Amino acid sequence: MAEFTHFNESGRARMVDISAKESTERLATAQATVFLLPETLEKIQRGKIAKGDVLAVAQVAGVMGAKKTPDLIPMCHPIALTSVDIAFNEDPQPGPAGRCSITITATAKTTGPTGVEMEAMTAATVAALTIYDMCKAVDRGMSVREVCLLSKSGGKSGTYTREG
Repeated sequence: MAEFTHFNESGRARMVDISAKESTERLATAQATVFLLPETLEKIQRGKIAKGDVLAVAQVAGVMGAKKTPDLIPMCHPIALTSVDIAFNEDPQPGPAGRCSITITATAKTTGPTGVEMEAMTAATVAALTIYDMCKAVDRGMSVREVCLLSKSGGKSGTYTREG
């Protein structure tokens, strides 16, 4: 069983000391999926959402989210991000629940002593929540699901790639 590193001798939360860790290039990719009505996706694609260009705003929000991760997640270290990229994959085919989807993929990169998994996951989630916020007036039934780490590289623990 893995040892929990974010607790001190008294069992209280602490920020892990990373001062002895080697600086390496670190890359992480995460995703989140927004499920929405086909009419909502069509309005996004045609630029007919009253609040503006949904995906452009979500892209900027995702980058901002990555940069704010240590302000949101208490034990995350502030790190110098060298790159954050957000991509969208629109699937107009409704699934069994009659919803289509937009999958957000966020990739974060740094060179340093700690990884960027949380920054990538925060970026994907904030972009997804921004889509919800911008479209809620026309589709309150949207949902954000399938937030997950797809891959990470760098550091002592090496490479991880999600299966399936």
